Amino acid sequence: ICEPIIILFPQPQPPASLTNNHHNCNTTYNNTTMARRLSIPKRLATEARQALLVPSGMDAVHVGVPFDSTALSEMEQLKVTKVYVMANKSSKPMVENFVKTLDEKGVLAAPINCDVSMGGAEDGLLKACNEAVSVNADCVLTIGGGAVQDAGKFVRLWLSVATAAADEIDGEKKATVQRILAAQNKDPMPPLPPQICCPNSFAMAELTHVAGLVTRDNVKSGASHPNMMPTVVIFDTTLSRGLPDWVRFGTALRGIEHAIGAICHPKATDDIRARALQGLELVNKGLKGMVQNPDSEEAQVNCYLGGWMAIRALNTGCYPSIAHFIQNQYSARFNVHQGACSGILSARILHHHREESSLYQKSISQALGMEDNGDREQQSLPSAPQLVSDLVVTLPGVAKDHADAKVDEEMLRDFAEYMYNQHGEKLNKLSPKSFCNAEEFFEMLTLPIASLAE
Repeated sequence: ICEPIIILFPQPQPPASLTNNHHNCNTTYNNTTMARRLSIPKRLATEARQALLVPSGMDAVHVGVPFDSTALSEMEQLKVTKVYVMANKSSKPMVENFVKTLDEKGVLAAPINCDVSMGGAEDGLLKACNEAVSVNADCVLTIGGGAVQDAGKFVRLWLSVATAAADEIDGEKKATVQRILAAQNKDPMPPLPPQICCPNSFAMAELTHVAGLVTRDNVKSGASHPNMMPTVVIFDTTLSRGLPDWVRFGTALRGIEHAIGAICHPKATDDIRARALQGLELVNKGLKGMVQNPDSEEAQVNCYLGGWMAIRALNTGCYPSIAHFIQNQYSARFNVHQGACSGILSARILHHHREESSLYQKSISQALGMEDNGDREQQSLPSAPQLVSDLVVTLPGVAKDHADAKVDEEMLRDFAEYMYNQHGEKLNKLSPKSFCNAEEFFEMLTLPIASLAE
């Protein structure tokens, strides 16, 4: 796909007796220095050294390489004997030959699982957890978007504690949301089997140790633990071929959202904001390149690496951002893809706290509006909310307003009451500007898009 280079990041050497507790095989560290590996296009090597550090707990990230041969190589290094493969339905046709190869090599634990739906709905997730346990999987391979990547983390978490499940049904240990979420609090955390992630889009769930799910009553929930960080990530642009626009552009728009969230977060540092701005510029460039040519490898790689910079900035003490939190709740309540949530809400939320975050919003305007016009005065640029709104308008398949998601005013008023009554304190800790009441939250939700230019 490209000519990548490999950058090695030395890891601090732990005591010789310490085990590698994110691998099922309990590999013991020896006296050699471990290294995290990054494969990226040569043209981005310089900036990658500064902004694309492979997260702690992860072995490698490969960008712009073939997913199949790379995954096989990583499985050999991890000494995998039974890999459990999960994919979303759109990715299944592209990986069936690879799954057949795994079967021929005798390492496929079960037929490919495609039961995880948007948002990581409870029923499909629990089915995957129970199946992985039943086949004694020692590795999880996840192919697809954020829901599948997060589901893989939950499957690993359940695999690590299933033998300690309190009850048995029909002679088998059965997963429940409550049991899975309780597993994140194990102390010490049991070893987790490795996870190899092959994303087909730009949601970036594979680069965090946080996982989300949606319960049967449409409530967003989740878990978080350092050991839940995936082991290997492989981004191959061939997996995105044929993606619908709402997935391709919606997940890339999340990179814009993650960057903005980190830049405006009350706990952000100068270093976090610098990394997020770098990511914002790269995602913006990539998005505009994909508008011109959706299958452009360079544009997709720009979106992926920029999104990586943004999500790592956000997850360095700033997770969740105010927009991330609101949009997760909106997505779960109304069954709306998170890319659509960003298209509908991002500019509105920025507008709400525009005065309190004015200095940071100027830097956002500069990142989104400058491009090749480096001689333009920053003061002449449109506002950050306007530039975000202008970008969203250009993105095929991404919802621009509530009506596109079939969410009406009455539903929004109920949502505003719920959010303020249930989460008002958290909202006001995350937002540069507090919400005084549910009505003010409702006014933010229903702000006319046309007013963003004012």
